[in-house]
Amino acid sequence: MAPTLKSLLNDNNILTRTLAKWTDKFFKFLSSGRSGLILTIPLCTEQTSMEELSATLDYLLSIPSEKCKARGFTVIVDGRKSQWNIVKTVVLMLQNVIPAEVSLVCVVKPDEFWDKKVTHFCFWKEKDRLGFEVILVSANKLTRYIEPCQLTDEFGGSLVYDHLDWLNKRLVFEKFTKESTSLLDELTVINENEKGSQADKDRSSESNIMPSFDPETVLQTGHELLSELQQRRFNGSEGGGGGTAWSPMDDELLAQPQVMKLLDSLREQYTKYQEVCRQRSKRSQLEEIQTKVMQVVNWLEGPGTEQLRTQWGIGDSIRASQALQQKHEEIESQHSEWFAVYVELNQQIAALLSAGDEEDLMELKGLQQQLSDVCYRQASQLEFRQNVLQSAHEFHMTAQDLSQQLDGLLGMLCADVAPADGAAIQQTLKHLEEKLKSVEGALQSLREKGQVLLDQMSTQTSFSYGKDVSIENKDNIDHIHNVMEDMQLRKQRCEDMVDVRRLKMLQMVQLFKCEEDALQAVEWLGELLDALLKTHIRLGDDSQETKVLLEKHKKFVDVAQSTYDYGRQLLQATVVLCQSLRCTTRSSGDTLPRLNRLWKQFTVTSDERQHRLEMASAFHTAAEKILRESPELAELMVDVEAYEEVETVGKELKEQFFGSPGDMAPSAESIRERMKLVEEKRFLQEEAEQRLDEEALETGPRES
Repeated sequence: MAPTLKSLLNDNNILTRTLAKWTDKFFKFLSSGRSGLILTIPLCTEQTSMEELSATLDYLLSIPSEKCKARGFTVIVDGRKSQWNIVKTVVLMLQNVIPAEVSLVCVVKPDEFWDKKVTHFCFWKEKDRLGFEVILVSANKLTRYIEPCQLTDEFGGSLVYDHLDWLNKRLVFEKFTKESTSLLDELTVINENEKGSQADKDRSSESNIMPSFDPETVLQTGHELLSELQQRRFNGSEGGGGGTAWSPMDDELLAQPQVMKLLDSLREQYTKYQEVCRQRSKRSQLEEIQTKVMQVVNWLEGPGTEQLRTQWGIGDSIRASQALQQKHEEIESQHSEWFAVYVELNQQIAALLSAGDEEDLMELKGLQQQLSDVCYRQASQLEFRQNVLQSAHEFHMTAQDLSQQLDGLLGMLCADVAPADGAAIQQTLKHLEEKLKSVEGALQSLREKGQVLLDQMSTQTSFSYGKDVSIENKDNIDHIHNVMEDMQLRKQRCEDMVDVRRLKMLQMVQLFKCEEDALQAVEWLGELLDALLKTHIRLGDDSQETKVLLEKHKKFVDVAQSTYDYGRQLLQATVVLCQSLRCTTRSSGDTLPRLNRLWKQFTVTSDERQHRLEMASAFHTAAEKILRESPELAELMVDVEAYEEVETVGKELKEQFFGSPGDMAPSAESIRERMKLVEEKRFLQEEAEQRLDEEALETGPRES
């Protein structure tokens, strides 16, 4: 019996090491016209195990059908990396492994060939006993015996072969065959047992056995394998060329019908198995449903109803309402367990009803209706009770929160106001307004929650089924009204005190705001001065850019002027507010000198910047006028004074505003580059004038 591919891979990885390549094609040899299968045996420099090779060949020979094997084999023994004695042993071994099927053995010899006499003698002597022809051939001449399209690229052929892909596909095929066969047997046994158990009305333990493999997974594997095999066949038939017919590998031809047959059988048994599982589930669910429905109904109509009858009050404080809520939560917790059972039962009944089985339809509908009526009735009573208790708790919580807010607001109003700065005053005023607004919101919320609670109590009925019983709620209603009236009076008193406090705090806010804004104006002016000194240093690369910088500078100065004027106005307002509040200012004494000092520094620096930009504009204007003139036209020669103006202004800019010549700031570099261009233009003009003078001298003697 031939080994499986998985066992060979587990035993020393024989196939990967031996690398026997198998193709199933119809070959026509160029020399003799033979046809059959080709088997390639590559030998390596390491010691080749004949046992491993024999096992590998046994496995490969078990793949094709007897009809395919009857066409014969052509064996290629690649001995380029092996020794002669190993090659000889492999050739002799073929007689035992492939007895009558071998028609030709091609031994691919290395570049440095073995002893020709020895090899020729050995093959000649064994020819009659072997029963097949053995030839020695170089790799590049193998195409004389086998068509190139049937050889891989290592023998000069064009056949594409991926050994690892073949191994993976073969492993998938064998795994699918094993699992599907085992699964078919198991499913058949399960289905037969189920038929017997239904006839005897007795479900034995054997009828509940489960298959060892997941049928869905096995079916998916089979479909993917079949799709791969069919796709290969389609691609091969479309992609063949060169006049040689292409057919898929023999093992794939054999695998396709086998896989299809297994899939068909497996689908048939799996369909029956699914029906068996459905019937099992249906019988089990129906019995469980009947038992659980009666359990739920009996508890809800008995202990559950009695628990609700004993709960009436709503409490007169937070603590009392919390105690009632805690008790109700305990009741709900007990009910929730039964409601969870109801939800599960309802889903199970709906699933069975959707299956459409007539035999259990009426019974299921009756159970579902009875269960729903009891559960919905009990749930509505629980919800109503929970809503009343929740409204009462929210009312008491809101009343307590409002009372605490009124106490806090009153404490703020009775305390003296001693803010540290304008921000503290603003924060205090904001906090006071927020407190009052929060009190108003809390009072409105209290009214709303109280009205909701009153409405609920006015419609509260008995929890006993079938009759209404009036409940005495006068004390609770009076308590709710008294609480809301008391909170309204306290809130009105606090509002009157807030109005008085607000007037004084607004004046203090204005005072500190003026002081803070004045300091901010000083900071802004300082930032403008700092920006003027550090960032306003560019003079522009041309006259147009310099004009733009001049315009920006004027706007920048206007902003600084506005900032200075704004600061002085704020300081004047501060003095007026201090006189009104009869207090002393904290910052105006030293703020005004700082403001004036910064403004003076800014005006000086701004004038210097203005002068620098005007000089740069004059420099670029003169330089551009010179550079626009053509040095080749004598009539357009630039006046010498223009060159001197550019040179004078440029040197002054470099020496006065850019420091030493080694300072390579961008603006200084731009001036230097422009002066360099002007010098070059001046040099060209001087050359042009010199040529004109020379031409005039030459013309004079000729005329004389």
